[in-house]
Amino acid sequence: MTASRRIPGIGDVHEAARRLASHVVRTPLVHSPYLSERTGADVWLKVEALQITGSFKFRGALNAVMRLRQQRPDLSAILTASAGNHGLALATAASRAGLRTRIYLPATAPHAKRARLASLGAEVLDRPSYDDAENDAREEAARTGATFVSPYDDEEVIAGAGTVGLEMLEDRPELDTIVVPVGGGGLIAGIGVAARSHRASVAVHGAEAGASPVFTSALAAGRPVVVEVRETLADGLAGNMDPASRTFGMVQTLVASVTAVDEAAIAAAMSSLVYRDRLVVEGAGAVGVAALLNGLDMRGRRVGVVLSGRNVDEARLRTVLGSAGAA
Repeated sequence: MTASRRIPGIGDVHEAARRLASHVVRTPLVHSPYLSERTGADVWLKVEALQITGSFKFRGALNAVMRLRQQRPDLSAILTASAGNHGLALATAASRAGLRTRIYLPATAPHAKRARLASLGAEVLDRPSYDDAENDAREEAARTGATFVSPYDDEEVIAGAGTVGLEMLEDRPELDTIVVPVGGGGLIAGIGVAARSHRASVAVHGAEAGASPVFTSALAAGRPVVVEVRETLADGLAGNMDPASRTFGMVQTLVASVTAVDEAAIAAAMSSLVYRDRLVVEGAGAVGVAALLNGLDMRGRRVGVVLSGRNVDEARLRTVLGSAGAA
């Protein structure tokens, strides 16, 4: 589905919302008294950690699969690369549609995600890193004609992700800021479209792992660049993006800033969400909170923060909670 280079707009996001309405969870937008007090902002948390498959990814994956089924009723299988959450979402959506799924997965993918992929019957091909996984999946698609569904650079995936922003602004129209985790940029691009349509003054800010500074580096350079990717608690955000990805241009146009956060900040944010807000969130889902607590000044603003997923290994969560304590 990456052959088309069309930039999705608000009409695509609304169409995705209509398509997904009876199939996804309308996740809660909950107030955080603790984060509000700590930051001087009015902070609301969009708990996509409660979405089907444990992350926002189900929205874009299901939207893509439903569109593919409309366009190609004879389709039997799809192909992707994933750090874990997109693979889970796509395999779940595909199984509902009677499609087989082939997923290139990095060795760093948490056991919890890997085990659930196996239970869904997806064919998993291991690669040393996310970059290797995506490169090999794209090469297979180019060589064989297999249908590749990008985890971020796909118009239906972006539009589906944008429904997160629609819901936030429907539930709290007064929000003037949205903080979003950033990996390949599909979620923040879709939310940027929704926010710009709602009110041009709504500021969208991104947060990424300093161990995988893809967008902070690209925005500084004015173009996508290859960065060194190190081990991170935010494994779902780790990896370079396709240099031709439409998400880079969308982020340039629609996003006010992207902040990189270090591993200690991510661990502290995960711990804070458990101890203060009673929410289990994986590292990738906690980077927005990490940014709020570490330099992203939102005093006096009405802020929505996307908690994008919960699929963290129990052993890793125990380690984080033991080392970080109550932030």
